[in-house]
Amino acid sequence: MQKMFPHGVLKWRFTHERYSDTGRSDQNWFAQHLSIYNKTKSEYNGSMMKTIREFLEEQINEQLIQAVVSGRRTGEGPSKVKLRPVELKGQIFYQASMTEGTKVYHKNFTREEMIAYLEHAMEEFRQLQATGRSQDGSILISKKGKATIKTKQHGPAQNEKIKIAPHNRVKQYILREGTAAPFLVDLGVMTKDGKIVASRYDKFRQINRFLEFIRDILPKLPKDREITILDFGCGKSYLTFAMYYYLRELEGFDVNIIGLDLKEDVIRHCSELARSYGYDKLHFYQGDIAGYEGVSSVDMVVTLHACDTATDFALAKAVEWGAQVILSVPCCQHELNRQIRNEMLQPVMRYGILKERMAALITDGLRAELLESKGYETQLLEFIDMEHTPKNILIRAVKTGKKKSRDSFSDTMKALHVAPTLDRLLYPEESASQKGE
Repeated sequence: MQKMFPHGVLKWRFTHERYSDTGRSDQNWFAQHLSIYNKTKSEYNGSMMKTIREFLEEQINEQLIQAVVSGRRTGEGPSKVKLRPVELKGQIFYQASMTEGTKVYHKNFTREEMIAYLEHAMEEFRQLQATGRSQDGSILISKKGKATIKTKQHGPAQNEKIKIAPHNRVKQYILREGTAAPFLVDLGVMTKDGKIVASRYDKFRQINRFLEFIRDILPKLPKDREITILDFGCGKSYLTFAMYYYLRELEGFDVNIIGLDLKEDVIRHCSELARSYGYDKLHFYQGDIAGYEGVSSVDMVVTLHACDTATDFALAKAVEWGAQVILSVPCCQHELNRQIRNEMLQPVMRYGILKERMAALITDGLRAELLESKGYETQLLEFIDMEHTPKNILIRAVKTGKKKSRDSFSDTMKALHVAPTLDRLLYPEESASQKGE
């Protein structure tokens, strides 16, 4: 699509090329646009286009670390484009990652192609931010179409060796493909030669994602003594075995891990596997965390997909034990869905699906606040992609001793007419008095 400047010079509208996961593309799209551009580039005598071209010539080279184009102004297409240099078959290309909705599409360009691509992209975007090893720069486009271009020189680190990322680099998982872990083989995630079973790859990614959360909190765990970890609702124990293998076999921690579950057959099977691997400090017991008295203190509590208020009992027990770290992925947050009432929110909550999601988010938000009131620094993190399960929020709490006032969120509970189980368990006297009001 094209329109005329007042002086008759063509202004080209950047057209987004849609790419599928299978690599489908319009083969003629870029060739056409690049051909037209080459034929007419001499006609661009406006200072803005020339200045943008000069800026891109300076920025787009092997010294570039990353550039981001964002703030779409017109038309449909990607909301953001990231680019970086990559090495492909011994040559340097520039990879564009185009974000459109929840999808990200990729395409590799030569330097000239990338410069032309970005030059025309600035017709539809508000800004470009470039970060280089010796120079940074930005382009800001005003509502009237005026370009403000800034550059900043900075010296590279002394003796810095420039590294270009290889194309299609493989993610470095904690548990790596090619190295067979016995529990992953028996659990059907890996073959005996270390290959990931295709149908179980999502499970493999989930396990590694979980271990990444644990890796982040390793500095919070003592290494000069035995660490006690309790995993409530361990189920088939993919993650329990992974924790033991990672902490003891790979990181060298002295760990004692206890897995609890209500299913007797699951516990029996997991116990047999642990014995066969020689995991002498990995134990499985049938029971509920609320009534478990096998330990007096615990360093880390893990509770994944404990249904409804079972999560609250696990969190309360973790606080009672003085656990240094809590990792929890709640599930089936029904309690507040039955309680929540607020006239102001009624136009939204009259839709069942929205009320359910809102109640789940409020439940986990209040859980995080309650843990902070007991001296924990709390984060809410995405556990795995939403496309695999909607129960994808992980509560990670690390004990700091700095307590947040309960008053900061008690008004929220009053306004919504909710009384979370975790609040009752952590503050039985306050909860009883409020109930009597």
